[in-house]
Amino acid sequence: QVQLVESGGDLVQPGGSLRLSCVASGSIFRINRMGWYRQALGKQRELVAVMYGGGSTDYADSVKARFTIYRENAKKNMVFLQMNNLKPEDTAVYYCNAQIMESPSDYGMDYWGKGTLVTVSS
Repeated sequence: QVQLVESGGDLVQPGGSLRLSCVASGSIFRINRMGWYRQALGKQRELVAVMYGGGSTDYADSVKARFTIYRENAKKNMVFLQMNNLKPEDTAVYYCNAQIMESPSDYGMDYWGKGTLVTVSS
């Protein structure tokens, strides 16, 4: 069973920074992509950033130039989201998402973490 666990959410002032982390554990053959979504109160869940297996990335227009998604070679089952110049409208629960193959014959399934709360307020 694959699990995703996020950490790093906190209360931060506008203009501040946070780094979110997500670690995948369990039966993992290959991770095809890892990314971050967020859901603000009363709104639909939206894509924030995603990194594909080859290293390419996509970002929501609202976070481009402020957020950076990355993975570290030494921590292959982790993904990070560096968030700079945070704004009140970034307040949301941030969810880690990954498409993971558990075996070579697997097409890959989508997995979700339980979320971590980011609050941007003075």
